[in-house]
Amino acid sequence: TRKWMDEFKPQQFGERLWIIPSWVEQPPEPEAITVRLDPGLAFGTGNHPTTALCLEWLAGQELANKRVLDFGCGSGILAIAALKLGAKSAWGVDIDPQALTATVDNGKANEIASERLQATLPEALPTDAGFEVLVANILANPLIELAESMSRHLLPQGRFALSGILNGQADAVAEAYRQAGLIVDGIRQNGDWSLIFGHRD
Repeated sequence: TRKWMDEFKPQQFGERLWIIPSWVEQPPEPEAITVRLDPGLAFGTGNHPTTALCLEWLAGQELANKRVLDFGCGSGILAIAALKLGAKSAWGVDIDPQALTATVDNGKANEIASERLQATLPEALPTDAGFEVLVANILANPLIELAESMSRHLLPQGRFALSGILNGQADAVAEAYRQAGLIVDGIRQNGDWSLIFGHRD
């Protein structure tokens, strides 16, 4: 276990956001905004390039008082990071019940008030729920299939980021979201992986 624990070190995203293992006592710096996380059952510790892309994007957003949808929440890392960065509330959605449990548990471990963090299966997300910020780190094909639905959940002037996308798939995903009425502002890459970001008018 020691070797495994040594490999999971504090990681910085943007200027102030840090993901740190639960066994690290001190925040890495006084101004740090920290999310404590154990690499447990559900995907998402910040080590994977797509999670890193999403965390860096979130760290650069103005999240104060915004409602955030984290689609494919896994460990809840993105929803919890958004709340720590000032979001009013976050809704984590995943098809895996273990991910929903992990999201709730990680929220508690990070002292997030339970009313600020919901975690549900996709079918339990109200169709009329609106969000100012949407982040989805799943895979290219589901992202394309969900484009219309995702677009409906994003409020006017809302911002979105999509990842879990291999570089060669990015254009097809971006086109699906343009067809769904959203504006694609750009694509960022980390190794083999892409993040698409944009907004609704």
